Amino acid sequence: MYQHLKINLDRKLKTPLAEQIRLGIEQAIISGTLQQGDRLPSWVDLASQLGVSRGTVKVAYERLADGQFIVASRSQGTRVAYQAVKLHSTQEGHKNSSFTQMYLDMTSVQGIFQLGIPAKEIFPAKLFAKIRSRSVRNESSGWPNYPDPRGEYDLRREIAAYLALSRGIQCTPDQVFITSGFSGGLGLTLHVLGLAEKKAWVEDPGFPFSKHALEIGRMEICPIPVDQDGIDVEFAIKSVPDASLALVTPGQQAPLGMSLSLARRLKLLDWAHKNQSWIIEDDYLGELQLDGRAAPALFSLDTAGRVIHLGSFSKTISPKLRIGFAVVPFHMINHFAETTATLVPAPSPSLQLSIQEFMHEGHFLRHLRRTKRNYGAQRDELIESLKRFNLSTYTAGLSVVINLPPSLSDQKIAHEALAFNLAPVPLSLWYQDPKKAVSGLMLGVATSPILKINQSCEKLVEIIEQHKVLL
Repeated sequence: MYQHLKINLDRKLKTPLAEQIRLGIEQAIISGTLQQGDRLPSWVDLASQLGVSRGTVKVAYERLADGQFIVASRSQGTRVAYQAVKLHSTQEGHKNSSFTQMYLDMTSVQGIFQLGIPAKEIFPAKLFAKIRSRSVRNESSGWPNYPDPRGEYDLRREIAAYLALSRGIQCTPDQVFITSGFSGGLGLTLHVLGLAEKKAWVEDPGFPFSKHALEIGRMEICPIPVDQDGIDVEFAIKSVPDASLALVTPGQQAPLGMSLSLARRLKLLDWAHKNQSWIIEDDYLGELQLDGRAAPALFSLDTAGRVIHLGSFSKTISPKLRIGFAVVPFHMINHFAETTATLVPAPSPSLQLSIQEFMHEGHFLRHLRRTKRNYGAQRDELIESLKRFNLSTYTAGLSVVINLPPSLSDQKIAHEALAFNLAPVPLSLWYQDPKKAVSGLMLGVATSPILKINQSCEKLVEIIEQHKVLL
């Protein structure tokens, strides 16, 4: 968790640098950012990261040890002491739920190998900022009326045209609804379908946030295993034939990366049609297929109107924008329109029109081509770097997964790696049943700059080997 410490050294202050470092770490321990047993970087590594002398960090660590905030040993390194955590845990105040804490831990980290965000170096930020500024000015100078809750028509038309070319989806702008990212689209869909107390198939492993959304919607979660062909539809039909919903990632399964086979796509659609059930298609990384052309969307094969297609611009532009879209069957347009008007309207019109212009002028497609080219090179470099360490690895969409022995905790390793600005994601968190979870580390390709890959892999492998020794 080291990047959460935010130690901003100010050499203009009269406070010595060692004292600034001590105060930064002490505050992180007291606030709970660092918890019992968390390993701190060695004073040599921290000195290098902060650009100070080793002696300065050593003095800070000695003062923290004197105050019983940390303990140091040759075998286990420097770790947060029990007394400091006990002091924090007795403080009164609000405590996050286990899910909220997991959500914050997974989304607020920053570092190499981080999953789920695009590379900021590739995106034409200045160009997009110029477009956004113009849209904000136009919005401010226009008549202050209420915007269309379904989303700006020009953007919906642009998205419909884009989906026809890239995902094989034939739809009208009226079938497209602008949402606050993927989660906004999922919430909108669950509002409309009203499937409380019904059963839902979910992929196992699968995106933990989506599964929790269904639980909040009071649905019964039914985990379905996946294999090399995607979700096992035949197993699902035999085990839970009366499900009312299937939530799937057919383009690139999250997190394992395989595409849902055509045979299973057709079987899934046939099941939904015969049972009058629904399919929510999470188009996770649909347009970011690095090898070959992406398979057409499941929505494009649906002739019975049972598929709702959800997409977003989080992986291609930025998750900070919180903007996505839902494509719905023609007979569901009015249901979705009424819900957006009364419960979940589309986000800021100026933001929508910024993306519309970005797409209309061809910048979006050029950005996608450049992004896939860069990601492909970064993925290849990451795979080559990991080969040197004789690890069991495989590619999974925009990540490379390191298989770990069941005896190693991927969560502990990932947590410790944060101190070195490394942010791999534990694979075990994606499984419904912790007892059946597979241990592994998911390394995001997008946040792995080529110049830093070798050094980052060496440090990560060093942490893994240290945990093997401690067994």
